[in-house]
Amino acid sequence: MTGHLYKYPGRFTFEAGGAIDGLTLAYHTSEGERGDRKVIWICHALTANSDPEDWWDGLVGPGKTIDTGKYYVICVNMIGSCYGSSGPTSINPSTGKPYLLDFPKVTVRDMARGLELVREELRIGTIDFILGSSIGGFQALEYCVMYPDRVKKAMFMATGARVSPWLTAFEESQRMAVETDPTFLEAAGIDGGKEGMKCARSVALLSYRTGKGYNLTQEEPGPDTVFPSRACSYQRYQGMKLARRFDAYSYWYLAHSVDSQNIGRGRGGVEAALGRIKASATVVAIDSDLIFPPDEMAPMAEALGVPLLTISSSFGHDGFLLESDQITAILNPILNEL
Repeated sequence: MTGHLYKYPGRFTFEAGGAIDGLTLAYHTSEGERGDRKVIWICHALTANSDPEDWWDGLVGPGKTIDTGKYYVICVNMIGSCYGSSGPTSINPSTGKPYLLDFPKVTVRDMARGLELVREELRIGTIDFILGSSIGGFQALEYCVMYPDRVKKAMFMATGARVSPWLTAFEESQRMAVETDPTFLEAAGIDGGKEGMKCARSVALLSYRTGKGYNLTQEEPGPDTVFPSRACSYQRYQGMKLARRFDAYSYWYLAHSVDSQNIGRGRGGVEAALGRIKASATVVAIDSDLIFPPDEMAPMAEALGVPLLTISSSFGHDGFLLESDQITAILNPILNEL
């Protein structure tokens, strides 16, 4: 896929207050001109980027289920991230320094408006299929509510119409972990808060996976271990891995963005908002997902008038990244109808 940058020429005002000039949106598209290819719009999850061939390589790419040659695939890096779109580590033109904690708070609705700016820039009249999981699902849902005439088909996977108290508790725990690093609140440059973010990532992994998944993959090699180390090493490695590619300010901001999800806000409630969606919807849960369990996704499917499809996985929420064969079985009938 090919990377692009779009700079909005106006002043972008955020839902929760504040505005910036020069909003930048990074995005990827299939190579070449669109031609007569159907448009598939992928919304990425929390710390991913706008190149789904990078993080969803089991499904996206030439000759794969979401064939980037056959379809015109688009993915936009969400506002607040650090992969090219405007966020807290972007340069504030009025100071010449990174915004850091002076960047406006970002909501999912702000992100959906960013998707619409890119759609307008690309002069795409209709999105044939939009899909997303986790906060990517939040964006896909919000976009379908805000712009119901733009989308023909949609898939919402491992996601929700409104953030739950349980998920907010995880997000707050991660923010608290970041804030314990004194370099974060001191706004000590774009590398501030790295140690705190490593701890936050460890907390997040416990919500993304399951006990069964850890027991399958992190068991000690010998029966006589005094202090188990394999799971400990895994948690620390994942924290260091994220710290090499992400920044704590974007992480902290996006954790707030997760909490903003409520498609019913100012629209008469969640069910009324879901009633605005005109796209033919598919709703997919993961049986072991701790943060978007099937019983909490079922009312959304019911309100949309569709069955709740369920993927079986030992790996919880992260099943949307790992269970490519099951997802392909769900996607193929949708893609065949485009």
